[in-house]
Order: sequence, then C-alpha cells, then structure tokens
Amino acid sequence: MEELIGYEDGRLVVPEHPVIPFIEGDGVGPEIWRATRRVLDAAVERAFGSRRRIVWREVLAGEKAHRETGEWLPEATLRELARCRVAIKGPLATPVGGGIRSLNVAIRKAMDLYACVRPVRWIPGVPSPVRRPEAVDMVIFRENTEDLYAGVEWPAGSPEARRLIAFLRDELGVTLPEEAGIGVKPMSRFASQRLIRRAIRYCLEEGRKSVTMVHKGNIMKYTEGAFREWGYELVPEFEGRVAAEGQALPGQVVLKDRIADNMFQQVLLRPEEYEVLATPNLNGDYLSDALAAQVGGLGMAPGGNISDELAVFEATHGTAPKYAGQDKVNPSSLILSGAMLLRHLGWREAAAAVERGVAGAVAAGTVTYDLARGREGAQVVSTSAFAAAVVDHL
Repeated sequence: MEELIGYEDGRLVVPEHPVIPFIEGDGVGPEIWRATRRVLDAAVERAFGSRRRIVWREVLAGEKAHRETGEWLPEATLRELARCRVAIKGPLATPVGGGIRSLNVAIRKAMDLYACVRPVRWIPGVPSPVRRPEAVDMVIFRENTEDLYAGVEWPAGSPEARRLIAFLRDELGVTLPEEAGIGVKPMSRFASQRLIRRAIRYCLEEGRKSVTMVHKGNIMKYTEGAFREWGYELVPEFEGRVAAEGQALPGQVVLKDRIADNMFQQVLLRPEEYEVLATPNLNGDYLSDALAAQVGGLGMAPGGNISDELAVFEATHGTAPKYAGQDKVNPSSLILSGAMLLRHLGWREAAAAVERGVAGAVAAGTVTYDLARGREGAQVVSTSAFAAAVVDHL
C-alpha cells in the first residue's frame, strides 16, 4: 500500500514508508543515481532499522522520456511529482541555442518551486583552490521564477523584437539598436518577499546569525534595488527577532545587503561573515557556482528546488555525456542532495549519516578521480565503489 506525503498546517506530514519519485537523469545520471539510492537506503536503514524506508518510484524526463514517450517532460511526470510532494533527480540535458528550453527551469516553473536552496560547506580532504575553504559555510536561497530566467525574450531582428523596440522608442523615448535581441527582467514584491522570507525563517530555525540580500540595485534600481527594499520591509513581520544591519541587538538575526560584484570579493576574503544569502535568480546562479568552486566544485554541491508544499532535490552539475556509462564520475552532489531530501522529511538522523559517510570516505582517501587530483596516497575508485565506501562510513 502506497503512503503519500501530506501537508497540513504549513508542514509536511511524512509517513513511515513515503513514496518518493526519482528521475535518473541523462548522461551520467543513471550511474550517479544508482550510487545515491544505495547510500540513501543504507542510511535510512542504519538510522531507523526496518521501521522506515523510502518507496522509490521512477518518473520520466529528458532523453529517456523522449525515447519512450516522444515528450521531454511528460505531463504525467509533473502530476506525479506534485502528488508525491518530494522528489529527487539527476542532471537533465538541454540543447544550447535552439530547441527545448531547460528542463530544469521547466520543472521549477511548472511546480512553482520558487526557492533554489544550495548549502555550501567544505568537507576536509576535498581539494580546494582557496587557502581557507573551512571558512565557507553558507546556504544560498536563490529566487527561481523571475528575473532574466523568466524566459521573456525575442531574437534579434524578429517582428516581436522590432515591435517592442519601436514601442520603447516612440512611447518611452528609449533608443536601442534596431537589430537588438530583447529580454525582459521581471521582478515582483510577491516573489522577492516569499524568497527572502523563507531565507529568514531558515536562519531562525537553524540558529544562524545573518541573512544577506545580494543584488545589483545600484544600477538596476527598480528591479534588484526593489528586491533589497522589499526585503527590509519584512523585518516587522518577525516581531523583534530580526533587525536591519546596524540596528540589531544581541540575539537578533541581522538582515543586511551587499552589491553583487562586491559580494564575489567578500566570499573570497571574508567568508566567515556570511551565513545565509538571499538572491535574485541570475545573481544566485553565478554566486552558488562560484562558492561551490571554493569547496571543491559542483561535484560536491547539493541543491534543492522548494516551494511551500513541494520539493525536488537534484545534482547541481551537468550530464557529462563523455563519461556516461563509465562508472567514473563523482556522485557526491546527488548523494548530498539526498541528505537534503532526508532532512526535508524530518529524518535528520539519516541525513547526518549520509554526511558522515561522504566525509568518512573522503577522509580515508577512497575517492573518485576528481577528488584524487593533487592528493598523495588517494585510492581512485569508481562511482559505485565510492558509494560503497560512503556506506562503510555511515
């Protein structure tokens, strides 16, 4: 008998044997998913014995879906993801240029998964290009539905672009090249505030000290500048538990803001001063990848796309098609995203076991080729063997 996750009074209601859909993904997706499933099942068993287990259910998206159904993202997949509320997916391929738009973005938009959440923390033993990777311990909340990722754009020379250029020139006095491509950058109070509000709530629940809004409001005053202002409007909602920078008392969460280009310098030079980041879509995309590089790269970066009721956790890297089927690549991104999934369910003991397992395997030097670079004495192992080492260290 299937047991579906429910939602009551603003919280998930998780049964002992929840049905959780998975999408294998394209390229290296199937092999990193097999490794991840092995680790997650072992962690749940270690933490809870036979009392709890996940009932995995495959749903289709990407190349496999196209081969079997003729669709890249079947409606049946979206319905099942929504019905089951929590899911996990491998990387999905998207052609560059023409063709289908990003399937990752399509899933986020179709399910209104408005917060892309990316924890960034160094695991000892992982190669890093910076001197103090241990100082990086941040969680990024990136707005997922607006900004330039809304996909409101027209190609150069198209009738639509020319009409919009003519309107801007004739009605608003804006001069643009006649053959320019045009994109629109929408940002609203509603979407900005629900993202920043979620970041603040996370900060309070997890005992963190500050939330930093990252924006380019000095130039884009009515979009990213408004993101900043709308964030500060939220302070009274938290009834004395949150205060703006410079006004905070001991014990209050500090809400502050930084200009995006300066923030790239800050996370390199003073990372210990930042804990939770709230960003518009494009800034968050750049910043989350840059921070991941400081702690070992996207192969070690977990992530999830979350709304109030739904969540899809995913590998944050691409499909790496040249390595597909070689049982070679590092599965840590998806494994650690699985730990996020377990914590989202409230199964914190199992999540902690996964994180111990990855840390233990890395510390022992039993790692995939990317983690062995520049490290003496490391034993290079396959994707599946790394998963086995993680299980040994749960």
